[in-house]
Amino acid sequence: MKIEKQLQQVLQASRKLNLVENETISRVLLKLADEAERQTDFIISENKKDLERMDPQDPKYDRLKLTGDRIKGIASDMRNVAGLESPVGKILKKTIRPNGLKISKVTVPFGVIGIIYEARPNVTFDVFVLCLKSGNACVLKGGSDAFYSNQAIVSIIQDVLTKSDIDENTVALLPAGREETNEMLRAHGYIDLIIPRGSQGLINYVRENATIPVIETGAGICHTYFDEFGDAEKGREIIFNAKTRRPSVCNALDCLVIHESRLADLPDFGKKLSESSVVIYADKKSYAVLKDAYPGELLFPAIEESFGTEFLSLKMSVKTVASFEEAVDQINEKSSKHSEAIITEDAERIKNFRKMIDASSVYSNVSTAFTDGAQFGLGAEIGISTQKLHARGPMALEELTSYKWIIEGEGQVRPK
Repeated sequence: MKIEKQLQQVLQASRKLNLVENETISRVLLKLADEAERQTDFIISENKKDLERMDPQDPKYDRLKLTGDRIKGIASDMRNVAGLESPVGKILKKTIRPNGLKISKVTVPFGVIGIIYEARPNVTFDVFVLCLKSGNACVLKGGSDAFYSNQAIVSIIQDVLTKSDIDENTVALLPAGREETNEMLRAHGYIDLIIPRGSQGLINYVRENATIPVIETGAGICHTYFDEFGDAEKGREIIFNAKTRRPSVCNALDCLVIHESRLADLPDFGKKLSESSVVIYADKKSYAVLKDAYPGELLFPAIEESFGTEFLSLKMSVKTVASFEEAVDQINEKSSKHSEAIITEDAERIKNFRKMIDASSVYSNVSTAFTDGAQFGLGAEIGISTQKLHARGPMALEELTSYKWIIEGEGQVRPK
């Protein structure tokens, strides 16, 4: 195995990390935040090399791009995480058995976490910070699109670790080749958990080829249902924000589901969307309403593939429904179980929407753009889990731990 020696070094580093106190880890994260800001020019110059190899029209371009403001935001998130309580060593349950055994259920790190991700170099910082704070070493497999950016960031991280007397192999960046990816997915004994972050294609590939545990994250086919009892002003602003704030990220709106009795509000919603050049794929009923009210070069008839698509760009679809129940069925059928929203003033509809929608984050009268670890008060996130086992929704420190049972005795033996 080409990467076996590298993985052995990470495994050894993870074991040593168990003896590092949380106060030391917090100090390292604060140093890293300062160093990231100090080396902003270097990071941006390396990031520019990656950007020069990508078409600016590519939906991944915005995800790939690092700016001074984005690096400041990353550093701020690091400082927030540094100040959070450690998730390790918490006693989840404690009991004393009749025979005197003291049994405790205690949170522990997974050990080594592998992350496979595409053109998002900010993930390199985010993943390392959350893994270190939760006592985990990490193996990173970034996409070739972000090769220079990731190398620069990992070099800064490893320098800070070395200067803090922590093994630099606590983080490892694997080569960008497909062979290394396949070896990583089968690295029994070296990696405890794989978390893919990226397109549905990447997630499917990891799920189908990994022989070690996987938590699926990232793919977001997000809907907003504008109900017959929805407030038009709220709807206009929520829909606009969910679609245009950062269209290339997983919490962006992909499909507006609208009750047929409220189609007359579509032109008003569309006016603001057209100002940001949002392309709309409309079903028959919504197309008829928008035909004379939305720029022709931005409006197209929807086809079946228009629904259930994560656009990751300034594109969205519109689906007309005749009832609340039809809206729920449409969303559950096409959802990736990421983030779904309803806009309505009917409290009963909100209650039923929350119960009936199968997604990790369910909103009422709010933009789906808030599905984010920092926005949820978690400090940062390692990804948005769209599955149900172990973790769901934004994954932060607590979700990066497992537990073990600690049993204390005074010489007890079990009877035959």
